[in-house]
Amino acid sequence: MPLTPLDIHNKEFGRRLRGYDEDEVNEFLDQVIKDYESLIRENKDLQNQILNLQEKLNHFSNIEETLSKTIIVAQEAADEVKHNAKKEAQLIIKEAEKNAERIVNDSLMKSRKVSLEVEELKKQASIYRTRFRTLVEAQLELLSQDGWDKLENAASSLTLEQSSR
Repeated sequence: MPLTPLDIHNKEFGRRLRGYDEDEVNEFLDQVIKDYESLIRENKDLQNQILNLQEKLNHFSNIEETLSKTIIVAQEAADEVKHNAKKEAQLIIKEAEKNAERIVNDSLMKSRKVSLEVEELKKQASIYRTRFRTLVEAQLELLSQDGWDKLENAASSLTLEQSSR
């Protein structure tokens, strides 16, 4: 157990012949007591400072640990957001590709339908032209028959007879 200032103060030395001067020893012990008390106070102050600094260090260590965990959580959240954004972008791209494919397919179907309608119209026009040609040829043939000449002659004769009357 360490000495205390009181232990030094209460210490008594045995007396002998030709011993030390008692006043000098007492003065020296008083000086030792003062210095020892000062060192003890300084030691306590330093211990208190150490405790305060240790508390601050623990506090800052806790803050550092919390910040580190927060950074990790933020990084994980950022990674998750990035991952979700990539997934969403892929879904949007797939949806756009499906829409584009549907639009292209619809356009192809409409194009085929229009093509078929054009072909049908060409066929109908060809049929109409053939029928019309046939009709015109039939009419021309009728016009080129001998019966028209007789009819014209008869009509002329009738006109002459009527005028002579």
